[in-house]
Amino acid sequence: MVSFHTPVMLEKVLQSLRCKPGGIYVDGTLGGGGHARAILENTAPDGLLIGIDRDDDALLESEKRLQPFGQRKILIKGNFADIGEILTNLNIRKVDGILLDLGVSSHQLDTADRGFSFSLDAPLDMRMDQSSRYRAYDLVNLSPEKELRKVIRDYGEEPMAGRIARAILAKRASAPIRTTIELADVVCRAVRRQGVRKKVHPATRTFQAIRIAVNQELSNLSTAMDAGIDQLGQGGRFSIISFHSLEDRIVKETFRSWEGRCQCPPGLPVCQCQREAKLKVLTRKPLRPEAGESETNPRARSARLRTAEKI
Repeated sequence: MVSFHTPVMLEKVLQSLRCKPGGIYVDGTLGGGGHARAILENTAPDGLLIGIDRDDDALLESEKRLQPFGQRKILIKGNFADIGEILTNLNIRKVDGILLDLGVSSHQLDTADRGFSFSLDAPLDMRMDQSSRYRAYDLVNLSPEKELRKVIRDYGEEPMAGRIARAILAKRASAPIRTTIELADVVCRAVRRQGVRKKVHPATRTFQAIRIAVNQELSNLSTAMDAGIDQLGQGGRFSIISFHSLEDRIVKETFRSWEGRCQCPPGLPVCQCQREAKLKVLTRKPLRPEAGESETNPRARSARLRTAEKI
């Protein structure tokens, strides 16, 4: 899998899903098929895997790697936010486990023309689904300053979002910002401080923010979690790997809310929401990669795995 994408925390994922023969499992972020292959192997001889991805390259790669499993796999181009509709169309009422790996694949990062990386010169793209019309180029060059500032601040947690947004507007006033290197240079010039050297590239948070906005990652995650919970059978497991605090916060808070915790505004004398308990959270603290995995696969270092069980 190294050539396309290395599956993160593979053994922990298999344990969290509690894979069993004959079970039905959904990999909502199929990628190169690393997790999917392991799930199929651990549900032999008759388990079923539904793999979903909106990236055509990922689907082509997974089709090759999962070919030996024949009809035990169903691969679909789609958004995991539509998991309910996808399973309904397949006449599948309940599943035994759902996995979402929210990281950008190594293939996406390392393929220059996808435009995800500030270290590779490429057109500003960042679309996970390349049939989508809205690109990073459109967000960067057409968004008002206020919207740019909000995206960079909220999705990148960038304290210098205002300065970066103003620098982008100043640059694009003379010519559009067309490439990843151009955008990275604008950000670096906006935040550079003489004599200060940072471990993290100055453009990291801005690129993360733009990617999240272009692909609507956080709203899709919330939708997928609410829909996925209803698709789980009793005892089914929902496992999610996140890679930054914004994702992890959504996962943690959504799981907790479906434990039946009151969602009413503070100060109400009596609970009005009558929140129904649907899940039991199995990971009060997220699982992290072992030190050895982080050394061999540096992109796994920030991974966090949370799991809940349908009751």
